[in-house]
Amino acid sequence: MTASPENPRSQSDLSTAGSPALTRLVGMPAADFASDVWSRSPHLARAGRLPRDFADLFSADAVDELVAHRGLRTPFARMARDGTTLPDGQFTLGGGVGAGITDQLSEDRILREFAAGATLVLQALHRTWAPIQTFAADLSDDLGHPVQVNAYVTPPQNQGFADHYDVHDVFVLQIAGEKRWRIRPPVLEAPLRDQPWEQHRAAVEQAATAEPLLEETLRPGDCLYLPRGYLHSATALGGTSIHLTMGVHTWTRRHLVDALLAGIGARVSDDVEARRSLPLRAGTGQSSELAIDDDAEIVRSLVAKALSDLSMGELLDTLRPAVRGARRAEPFAVLRQAERVGDDRTTWRARRGLAAHWEDDLDGAVLVSRVGRLRVTNDERDAVAEVLDGIRHPADLDEELRRRLAVAGLLVPADGPAEAERP
Repeated sequence: MTASPENPRSQSDLSTAGSPALTRLVGMPAADFASDVWSRSPHLARAGRLPRDFADLFSADAVDELVAHRGLRTPFARMARDGTTLPDGQFTLGGGVGAGITDQLSEDRILREFAAGATLVLQALHRTWAPIQTFAADLSDDLGHPVQVNAYVTPPQNQGFADHYDVHDVFVLQIAGEKRWRIRPPVLEAPLRDQPWEQHRAAVEQAATAEPLLEETLRPGDCLYLPRGYLHSATALGGTSIHLTMGVHTWTRRHLVDALLAGIGARVSDDVEARRSLPLRAGTGQSSELAIDDDAEIVRSLVAKALSDLSMGELLDTLRPAVRGARRAEPFAVLRQAERVGDDRTTWRARRGLAAHWEDDLDGAVLVSRVGRLRVTNDERDAVAEVLDGIRHPADLDEELRRRLAVAGLLVPADGPAEAERP
């Protein structure tokens, strides 16, 4: 486990060039974190070592706003006490006339359960709270992996969840109060999404009886990084504890395996030998089970050839849908966008987070991105590509093409809300 000293560090030592969101969390150069810490060991960065606290991202007032005034529904929230998740009906209620959906958060019921020791979990804040939405997108860009954000609000002297491990890496940002964390080594190293801790409950419970690898109290402004698989539990101390958990849903080599197998399957399907039926076994006196030895050898050779022929481009094409679906593009104000589309005084820029690529078309090209498909002519393709790559300014585009890109959500006003809120 790596831990930064208590003594404050010169702000000049915390250069945020290149990876400002990540550097803000770890108190060390991003390159050092990547080579020495990432996916290897826990890392605790005290507030005194970080460029600033996290008050701009979240607060107790934000919790009250989300619970009382946003009409949030499950699964945007859950509650847990003593390691058990409460039924939704214990903290939700209908919204009344005109909003009769029955699973909206009820501040009355949440207060009752919170007073009885339950932890409130506000989930997917990267979708519902603007400052976190922006920061999570920046952190995802720095890491190259998708990021989700939950808030955990725990009453004093209580523990919401028993010892467990996560199947994603996490950054824990302490917002308010204090929480005592106990970290233990993995019982399953680098678990995948389909290998949750419940599958290893006995081993987890046994490991939880051992001495912690790390036991520390997090205070406002501290940040703890945990690779997936590390066992952890936490107890609020004096006062209500609020912390953010930024879950990093890492791309793994297993994703490459799945993409490779899918690519091989697509290639093999194009070979008529792979499509042939297995022979009849009637009257041979063999058992009812298939006799596949000869056919299996044929398939092995077909797979080996497909694996050899599969290009890196084909592998990337197989991965693209999953990559596009893992994040949303940068949000924008719909009505403001509609008003500015016809305003020739608007200064535009490329929208962030598009994950765009080109596909050839008989009459031109198709730009495929997180916001859909846009067909352009061959003459337009180079200009659009240069705008998205930051080589050309949108003002240099033909007016009609610029309008089409704005209507398609590929361009946004340069003075938009996301610019102003960026930390």
